Amino acid sequence: MGMSSQDGSDPTLSEINVTPLVDVMLVLLIIFMITAPLMQQGVEVDLPQTKAELIESKDRQPLELRVTKERKIFIGKTEIPYEQLEQKLKFNERLKREKKLDLAADRSLPYGYVVDIMATVRRAGIEAVGILTEPPPPDRGR
Repeated sequence: MGMSSQDGSDPTLSEINVTPLVDVMLVLLIIFMITAPLMQQGVEVDLPQTKAELIESKDRQPLELRVTKERKIFIGKTEIPYEQLEQKLKFNERLKREKKLDLAADRSLPYGYVVDIMATVRRAGIEAVGILTEPPPPDRGR
């Protein structure tokens, strides 16, 4: 007569088929695994090389200020006009808290221009400025 049992043993309500859900989740996982490395874009800067050892830091990496050979200035991935650089640095919430910044300038830029950028960073209230360089190529002869 179409009546359900009173002990709650109706199999259609207690058993949910999770196979389609697992299939969808696996497809999404594969899509994210493929696209995540493609989203790792940055600003290309030809950094000078040094013979200094790498400094390992356990803290969170400071915000990066990058200057390209075309004299384009980027904070993170956002391009900033030179005229607005000091204002953008002064009002950046992360920089207000941390008071430190890493500077990556292309090796072909004139020394005076890089010093001018560093002076602008200091006027904005940034107390510690790190200079990024490329590590030397590994010795293959040894």
